[in-house]
Amino acid sequence: MTTLLANSKKVQFSGKAKEITASAHFRLMILLLVFLAAFTIIIGRLVSLTILEDAVPFRPSTSAFIPPRGDIVDRNGVPLARTMRGYAVRVVPARVLGDKDVLARQLSSIFPDTSASVFLEKLSGSHPTYLRRRALPEQVKQIHALGEIGIEFPREDERLYPQRGLAAHVLGYVDADGKGVMGMERALNGRLVDKNLRATPSTLSIDSRVQAALESELQDAMLMTEARGAAGIILDVETGEVMALASLPMFDPNKIRRASMKHQNNEVTQSVFELGSTFKPLTIAAALDAGTVTDLAVRYNAMEPIKIGGFTIKDDHSQGRYLNVPETLVHSSNIVTARIADNLGQEAMENMFRRLGFDERPHIELFERGRPLWPRNWGRVTNMTVAYGHGIAVTPLHLASAYAAMVNGGIWRPATLLKVEPGKEAKGRRVFKAATSARMRQLLRMIVSDGTGRKADAPGFRIGGKTGSAEKPSEGGYNKTSLVSTFAAAFPMDNPRFIVIAMLDEPKGTAETSFQRTAGWTTAPVVRKVVSRVGPMLGVIPDEHRDVDVSELTPLLWKPKTTSNEQSNETE
Repeated sequence: MTTLLANSKKVQFSGKAKEITASAHFRLMILLLVFLAAFTIIIGRLVSLTILEDAVPFRPSTSAFIPPRGDIVDRNGVPLARTMRGYAVRVVPARVLGDKDVLARQLSSIFPDTSASVFLEKLSGSHPTYLRRRALPEQVKQIHALGEIGIEFPREDERLYPQRGLAAHVLGYVDADGKGVMGMERALNGRLVDKNLRATPSTLSIDSRVQAALESELQDAMLMTEARGAAGIILDVETGEVMALASLPMFDPNKIRRASMKHQNNEVTQSVFELGSTFKPLTIAAALDAGTVTDLAVRYNAMEPIKIGGFTIKDDHSQGRYLNVPETLVHSSNIVTARIADNLGQEAMENMFRRLGFDERPHIELFERGRPLWPRNWGRVTNMTVAYGHGIAVTPLHLASAYAAMVNGGIWRPATLLKVEPGKEAKGRRVFKAATSARMRQLLRMIVSDGTGRKADAPGFRIGGKTGSAEKPSEGGYNKTSLVSTFAAAFPMDNPRFIVIAMLDEPKGTAETSFQRTAGWTTAPVVRKVVSRVGPMLGVIPDEHRDVDVSELTPLLWKPKTTSNEQSNETE
């Protein structure tokens, strides 16, 4: 049996070792806690500095403090404008460590639309500044890979227009602070930032499909005729809803540049023009309403120009005979239109134009609305020239709303860019009698089937309308080399639903137009193409077995004997 003796001193030493170990462990824990506290303070300070830098010292824009904007969609829910959380790129020049010349060149290679010299100027500044207010994730990744600590990537709300330049003049855009600058962005600014309203998208009357077709056809016509610009609108005759509105040249609201700012003028609502012979149907309608024209078969002298007050009123292509009302519109006679206006009188003519709103800015939500050029002295000569669209200047929107009233039964309604719920259209006001409106539908259809508007005819769509080619005013008179060519149309004429206005500013005669500049050759074909494309989109299915009954008026048109391949070359 073995006996083990415990050493008391050994036991005492083991106890001290444990005490020392525990003390060391305690001190280590204290040091760890101190380290963690210091680390937390440092991280917190860095975060605080970053937040403070974002919120206070660096504030070229207050966009971070503007509430997100609501979406804008078309009548079918297609997004036209929306706010998303995006990347910006900014630099704090004092923190840049690398070679600024090299960095500027690298940035320019990532953003080719900005020169290296511009970037170098920003990198060399004394204050923080944006290198890019909007950058794509892949661009941010490329810049991050450069490893420059002086460049930062704050996340900011950005306004995007998914359809790019589509309906740009309708939508407008926002500034760096997120405030609407023009278009519906400006008109709806209060609603779009209202936290109680922005959850529901603002729905426009625009149909993006119809808008694209109108822009496409106007663009093709503008290029083909080498015109300075083009404009067009499609309007619902019953509700006043704008289904499409185009002004060319266009711009991209995603990329506002100084060079594109000159294209921001809205030619449909902002610019005023003398719209020529498109006024003649309005004059005839006023005369029918007033009872100064009661028999469409009555003929008026168009054999020679009218000389009055030092002015001469003549027809560009005189028929050399007496003309009745249908022939006056079919052949676009200035002389007979002036005689009818003279019989109507200044008071009735002026009252009609005022009731159509031609003496005030067009009625629509946009701020971009032009004031018409109203005659200073409405005397006898003015009354006769205004009858065929000279001496008064209005916007294409004025004309579209007037034609809607002329064909919809006689009710004028303001145009709107907001979708109208069924049964909630504006009440409007009566301008023409219902019987007058019915007669004008027949006459407008005859202009397309038998007159200067034949090139606007699209099989099955029963288009009616009027050409208008007006010389642009210049110092001391009119410039015969500069035309504004317009075609104002409605379809289908047996039950009108939509107005289509197409206008070309200073078109040139080309081989495609048989070297003619007038509306019958330049804008009438645009209307034909537009209606053929958008009709089915708008629920109008072509039917070649239907048409407007003009059988009672057809015998009033005198037609000389011609060969089958002859075609009229009348101007408007």
